[in-house]
Amino acid sequence: MKISKKTFQFLKDLKENNDRDWFNENKDRYLEAKEEFDGFINALIAEISKFDPSVAHFTAKDCVFRIYRDVRFSKDKSPYKTHFGAHITSAPKKSEIHTRAGYYIHLEPGASMLAGGAYVPESKWLRAIREKIYSETKEFKKILNGKSFKDFFGEIQGEKLKRAPKDFPADHPEIELLKQKSFLATHEVKDKEVLATDFLKHAGKAFKALFPFDAFLNAAASD
Repeated sequence: MKISKKTFQFLKDLKENNDRDWFNENKDRYLEAKEEFDGFINALIAEISKFDPSVAHFTAKDCVFRIYRDVRFSKDKSPYKTHFGAHITSAPKKSEIHTRAGYYIHLEPGASMLAGGAYVPESKWLRAIREKIYSETKEFKKILNGKSFKDFFGEIQGEKLKRAPKDFPADHPEIELLKQKSFLATHEVKDKEVLATDFLKHAGKAFKALFPFDAFLNAAASD
């Protein structure tokens, strides 16, 4: 199971012709590309399930985002996204994907990535994450400094507070981690890597390295 050059070419052409008339004329190309992406996601879920069985019962239908953009509140009225994306999490509904740390894949010529973590978690979860980091600092740092995590994701990303969060000491040795408003891990992927025959294995290895990070964040939500 792999991503083909035809799928990337469709996305490139869509970026240059982002209008409904062109899309309707090329609907068969879109459906073919979507079928390929859905098949890849189903195979990726099977790979992830080997180390994270909480997602085993999901399919691409539960995880893949629509290509149609919501333009109601956007100055950019382009009707279509120019990428394929999916977020694989243990959340019971697609509308609740941001209530769990999971595995995000974004395929876009020149801008593909594999990512995960907690994106702008709601206040209760965010506080729970900070409390868990505060009480289990060594465990969290061990995850962040793990070789596989470092190799794929480097440093965590996300917007930060300028000051220490309420009820947390400003002199905590890991105050910069406690200031995080999002806890994101991102691995950029080159086009040639996405189109390679072993990309499925590569994505599986990256997400296996991500698993302890996601598990820590999700444990905070259930503590």
